[in-house]
Amino acid sequence: MKTVAVLGGGIGGLATAYYLSKSPQVAKVILLESSGRYGGWLWSTQRSDGAVFEHGPRGIRPAGAVGLNTLNLVQDIGLENEILPVPYSHNASKNRYLYVNEKLHKMPSGLWGALQTVSPFSRPIIHSIAKEILVKKGKEDDESIHSFVSRRLGKELADIAIDSLCRGVFAGDCRRLSVRSCFPPLYRAEQSRGSIVLGMLLGSGGSRRGAVRPGALAKRSQEESWAQWSLLRGMGSLPEGLADWLQQSGKAQLCSEAAVKEMHLSSSGWEIQTDGGTISADHVISALPADALASALPPALAPLSKQAQEISYVTVAVVNLEYQGAILPVEGFGHLIPSTENKGVLGVVYDSVPFPQHNSPKGVTTRLTVMMGGAWFQEVFGSPDTVSEESLLAVATQAVRAHLGAGYPPSWSKVALQKNCIPQYYLGHWKRVESMRRYVAEKNLPLSLVGSSYDGVSVNDVINSGRVAVEQLLGPTP
Repeated sequence: MKTVAVLGGGIGGLATAYYLSKSPQVAKVILLESSGRYGGWLWSTQRSDGAVFEHGPRGIRPAGAVGLNTLNLVQDIGLENEILPVPYSHNASKNRYLYVNEKLHKMPSGLWGALQTVSPFSRPIIHSIAKEILVKKGKEDDESIHSFVSRRLGKELADIAIDSLCRGVFAGDCRRLSVRSCFPPLYRAEQSRGSIVLGMLLGSGGSRRGAVRPGALAKRSQEESWAQWSLLRGMGSLPEGLADWLQQSGKAQLCSEAAVKEMHLSSSGWEIQTDGGTISADHVISALPADALASALPPALAPLSKQAQEISYVTVAVVNLEYQGAILPVEGFGHLIPSTENKGVLGVVYDSVPFPQHNSPKGVTTRLTVMMGGAWFQEVFGSPDTVSEESLLAVATQAVRAHLGAGYPPSWSKVALQKNCIPQYYLGHWKRVESMRRYVAEKNLPLSLVGSSYDGVSVNDVINSGRVAVEQLLGPTP
């Protein structure tokens, strides 16, 4: 292929361009980004005194093939010396909290924790685990996460722990999210072994992501038992590093302020109309949100556009706060809040605990991030287009005061309203994605779909989706 165009300059588009640039079969890669900044939701602020604040993902898990794959990329683009690892032995890994009945409760961990009755739960978690093996396998081809967990592990765990987890990971409602699409290993475990527990113990196979050969950095993460990692200058330096690598590769042309307006099929591929003119490409890999792609596709591909438009998104307010002094009553990663406790506030991350390197060097400070809205944004805060930063900041500081006992206001704050940032994998999502890709294959379209709209919302999933798409198109990359 002479030219491949990548639509979208978020982490998915950048990673896709990286894998394309490594292939000897591609002569030129053109990446089109509508804004003036590359990186999408990976976005950090580094203040003049050195303090770092994240407005999107703040740490990445190295677990599984997708986690090792990301570390291989980090090493290859030369960022391994900036890694800030957090091992499983760290308090940020061991201690996670729920805010229920206006109190913080440490989540049970390890065997001893599973054997005890730990508030806010009414009985030891081992009871639910032991009974799960005897529960019959579900007969539906998809099920909400809440229904699945209620059926297999009990309603209490679903109402409290799983509700909170889905708010923390997807900013979504577990009563609407699909277990098959959001937690594929749980679905596969039940399908292959008839039980989550047996599936986890014996393996359930069927992973769609394939094996990854770990490089030196990935091996180090395994040897040192990392639970998560960040970068010295914040997660925003990952897309910055990728953009720098691409610009030096000699193969990639990065175009910012180049929103895709229309796409038309030609005899040789695509004609793509942007703010800056028309670009020709033999193949297009779209890392755009599905709805943005839908608006650019030609009318002849209306069935594909219609399915893309059916994928929903939620808005999250990310409020960074800095307090003078040490204000945390507990030490851990942070706390999540079930929807029955507070619909508007999803959780609070104690950023200073896992990554003290990001604190200001001037005195003792505490950095926190309050996540708000998600599936409940409109209900609680109204339209994202009209809500004020002042009102969001007031809700965030009140939550910190109530949950953590902060007796004085923050010394620094920043509100980032991330509109439509997380796709929601509702029931039947897997079927829609399969149908979209089948349509592309049947029409023999020179088009690939990558990014969080389809195969996973984590940074690891998004990066891996780019690798998988390139390998399906061109074979394994060097």
